[in-house]
Amino acid sequence: MKAGRIHVPTRNFEVKEIPIPIPGPREVRIKVGAAGVCLSDVHFLDGTLSPGYLKGDEVTLGHEVAGTIELLGDEVRDVKVGDRVLVIAGERNEQGQITTLGFDYDGGYAEYVIARASLVVKIPDSLPFEQAAIIPDAVSTPWAAISTTARMKAGERAAVFGTGGLGIHAVQLLKMIGCEVIAIDPRADAREKAHEIGASHAFDPSDPELKKFRGLNAAFDFAGVSAVRKQALSLLGEAGRLVIVGIANEPITIPNDMAFTYMRTQILGHYGSEPEHTRQLVDFVASGKLDLSRSISDVLPLSSAREALTRLESKIGNPIRIVLKP
Repeated sequence: MKAGRIHVPTRNFEVKEIPIPIPGPREVRIKVGAAGVCLSDVHFLDGTLSPGYLKGDEVTLGHEVAGTIELLGDEVRDVKVGDRVLVIAGERNEQGQITTLGFDYDGGYAEYVIARASLVVKIPDSLPFEQAAIIPDAVSTPWAAISTTARMKAGERAAVFGTGGLGIHAVQLLKMIGCEVIAIDPRADAREKAHEIGASHAFDPSDPELKKFRGLNAAFDFAGVSAVRKQALSLLGEAGRLVIVGIANEPITIPNDMAFTYMRTQILGHYGSEPEHTRQLVDFVASGKLDLSRSISDVLPLSSAREALTRLESKIGNPIRIVLKP
């Protein structure tokens, strides 16, 4: 089969032929219907990110995957051949360590992918593979940040810094649960998209009008920029929460510890999501509460994976998600 593989020591990427994988007793083989292209994949290629628990020096990229179950392991009972599913993007290994699909074990830039049966979620026939594939990260990560880490409630006010692939879904999800959303991004086209998808206001980070929105309940950093954190803290009200999702790989600075403690400000780190977040989102989409049709910026063949990664890295067309189809 064809698969988009990265040789980790050299960061060389190519789509090449490899053997079709065989599922273990508690695994299933999925014929890939779509695989999302994420900025994390770009950072894997450029060396910013590295796998923590990869066995070997080569892996198939892609942690956002949906498709059809084609083959069952001997002990699988809860799903069947022909089921349409998405794959939860991570699991714990035998040592209890969190491992990530497409980093620590083979992912979805391929014609087939292997997954634990316990980590697939059935999807309705009405949900296209292209939209289903992006749920396990592009949508579930901001949903977990909003619902579990920040514990957002209807009527609260929040700022979203960085409205790319994850941040734009944060805007949509906050709006869905009844929050007022202020989107902040230096790109005019990104601000326009944020307005279209539900932001009450959208600002360039240098806009002095932002000061009028001090007193927010929460701010979400999806940009991964140190300057964002200082600005976000200045906008928070009493017991305000700064949730850091984007990675800057730099120290976090508290400008004034007296104000920080007096206002009971919280700084919360966030990574990924749990299986229940993915299942909740599938239910939201199936019920019509959440519409992901505007999230797919383009669909390319697997053979064009390198082009997709380049376009995402360079923000050509300001894509929310580019999806690959084998």
